[in-house]
Amino acid sequence: MDDAHWQRLSPALDALLELDAPARAAALDAHRRVDPAFAVELEALLALEAEHADFLAEPAVAALPHMRPGRQIGPYALERLLGEGGMGQVWLAHRADGLYERRVALKLLRPGLADPDLRLRFTRERQILARLEHPHIARLLDAGISADQQPYLALDYIDGEPVTDWCRAQQPGIAERVRLFLQVCGAVSHAHANLIVHRDLKPSNILVTARDDVRLLDFGIAKLLDTPGQAPERTRTGVRAFTLHYAAPEQLRGEPVTTMTDVYALGVVLYELLAGTKPCQPARASDAQWEQAILDVDPLRPSLVLQRGAGDGLEPIRRRRMARAIAGDLDTVVLRALAKAPEHRYPSVEAFALDLRRWLDGKPIHARPQRLSYRVGKYLRRHRWAVSSAALFAMTLVASMVAVSWRSQQALEESTRAQAMQDFVVGLLEQAGAASGGAPMDVRRLLDAGVQRGDAELAHQPVARAELYGVIARLRLGLGDDRQALALLERQAAILATAPDTPPGLRLQAASDRGRALRLLGRPHDAIASMQPLQALALQREAMLSRQAAELYTHLGRSRRDLAQFEQAAVLFQRALALRRDGVVPDEAGTVESLADLASLHSATGDLDRALAGTDAAIARLRARLDARHPLAVELLRTRCALLRAAARAREAEASCRDGLALALALHGMRHPATLDARRQLAALHVDQGRFAEAEIEFRDALGWTIARLGARHADVARIHNSLGIVAWERGDEAAALAALTRAVDIWRQTGADSRLADGLFNQAMVLQAAGRAAEARPLLHEALTLRRARYGAAHGLVGDTLRLLGEVEHALAPGTGRAH
Repeated sequence: MDDAHWQRLSPALDALLELDAPARAAALDAHRRVDPAFAVELEALLALEAEHADFLAEPAVAALPHMRPGRQIGPYALERLLGEGGMGQVWLAHRADGLYERRVALKLLRPGLADPDLRLRFTRERQILARLEHPHIARLLDAGISADQQPYLALDYIDGEPVTDWCRAQQPGIAERVRLFLQVCGAVSHAHANLIVHRDLKPSNILVTARDDVRLLDFGIAKLLDTPGQAPERTRTGVRAFTLHYAAPEQLRGEPVTTMTDVYALGVVLYELLAGTKPCQPARASDAQWEQAILDVDPLRPSLVLQRGAGDGLEPIRRRRMARAIAGDLDTVVLRALAKAPEHRYPSVEAFALDLRRWLDGKPIHARPQRLSYRVGKYLRRHRWAVSSAALFAMTLVASMVAVSWRSQQALEESTRAQAMQDFVVGLLEQAGAASGGAPMDVRRLLDAGVQRGDAELAHQPVARAELYGVIARLRLGLGDDRQALALLERQAAILATAPDTPPGLRLQAASDRGRALRLLGRPHDAIASMQPLQALALQREAMLSRQAAELYTHLGRSRRDLAQFEQAAVLFQRALALRRDGVVPDEAGTVESLADLASLHSATGDLDRALAGTDAAIARLRARLDARHPLAVELLRTRCALLRAAARAREAEASCRDGLALALALHGMRHPATLDARRQLAALHVDQGRFAEAEIEFRDALGWTIARLGARHADVARIHNSLGIVAWERGDEAAALAALTRAVDIWRQTGADSRLADGLFNQAMVLQAAGRAAEARPLLHEALTLRRARYGAAHGLVGDTLRLLGEVEHALAPGTGRAH
């Protein structure tokens, strides 16, 4: 194997070795799809690694003599083997001398671990350890050496399972894991108060009972095994009296052990409870590499490890939720406990526990400097509904920037760019917060300031600046500021057009964002022209850039749907659904979006039953896998209302509409496009019910907000003009009706929204016919008929409605006979 080939294999192998079994299998599948021969080589190397991984795992001490049930060790009779490790065996035993009846966990130490002074030290230390009376500590009841020189330790027998096994079986939430861990902290803190350090904290020494109570084992055992005058963390045989994977750096260096050694081990345990893996994962599993990793390698944030596919068997959606819960404060707490230098850790277990309790209570933790942006974030989470939407979006900006940084870890240049952007965002928020004097931040001003500051600070990093523009543009789109977003995306496109070596993921994301903005501005043809050239790249990079590819397919499909190109839209929506639902890490929100997109095609072609069934399925998945108050629920409820209204199920339609409006108001406020859509929909229901005055008030209010936000020539503005025309006609004001409907038709013609144009033409012709102006109505109906036949087919009900009205017009125009021709 030449050096170049090994340089390609080595990093891929290292990445696989860091994954748990399910994630590793998924990653290998991805390699097979791209390069089957390369995947075969990786599998062979993994097999070789597994064969030799445990070569140095066992300590070089004498084996225990053969033990069997019924054998007596000191005053205890063995019942059954509970477990075996490097230091010996653990048996379930009972008192056999009749002094009292009690079952114990009897730990039998390997003979090589005993020394001539062990009996004396057992007697002395037994008295010290007897002080450890705590509900979460399994007491050391007895310690001695039997007549045949077998060292033993008798502890409370705890019928439980290791805390990691319990979490794997029960899959509790993050808060429940932290509360369970606080029981451990309480026990260790009690021991420290009695001047006892555990020295070997690990999951197998932390059992959880059937009542979900924690019991700690083996307190003081390592201390019992210390030989005076020797290195404090090794026995006379040179075997470690601690477990390597949970050892603190100072233990490996042979330095004095303190209470902060236990703080470090607790940090390792908490990391494993949260992330499902240990904080140090060397590429090779030898003891030497484990030691080097513990001494020199800083652990990744547990939330990041979860996002990359760890999680100890968790379902992807649950893993992502847990990663979001851990990100930020819990990451900081865990990494503080895992600091390499003892003086940089928490000064005590109680200080560690205090920060965890503060996290549970939603209060700021003590483990980091409290920057203004951090305090604002904590306040938002504690007072979620009392804070302005501007502050929420300010924190969304930070989250988006962090997401960008995670995408940029593949090379040193990208990592530097990501760090520059993180520093930029933190500085921006601090500056904006200081300038606000405590008043709510105006998010749009904040975003404008972000662009200005990015232009200055990222002037020599064009790709980073382009990424920043994309983040802020997406936030603008979320706010409904479609025109401002497009202006920023045009600037991004200009940068990327000249930037060398633009990452493919950024190119796809930029095209999707620009196409989305153009479509929202009623320019579906331009949207397709923007995205179509990138479709080949998306297809080529699906395996590695599935999220970006699915997003491009989604927005391209929606633009084609708007232009009644239903077959092409269906292919794109199905491809997006497959990538989102069937990926290595399923995208639940994206899956719901794609299901809704497919349902919308049934609606567009007039199949209301299938459209409603598809929408209900999307809503059910959203509620089961995500959250009933997810922003996607607003659009789904709006769609459901429209379908029920079309099916003449007025009461159900109004219930869905009001649910969607209430959620839109709670999530977005009064001025957001989603809220305006819901208000327009409710007004349309008022029209159906004959409540014209209420409907007109709602429509006119929505018209003002929509023009201010999207401009007077937007397709959404045309929809409101169309609705106002219907209201005016129902009130008998034909002139006002025609004026409003004419404005709607003019806008729809300009924007190319053919599906809406047919509706507007039909409504315009209906009013003209009622006003006795059949000759003006006839060409409008012929155009509407052509559009509806092309869109729905000849047998559709809307085509029939158009033919009936056309028949009435022809009849009115027939000379003398009264018959249509």
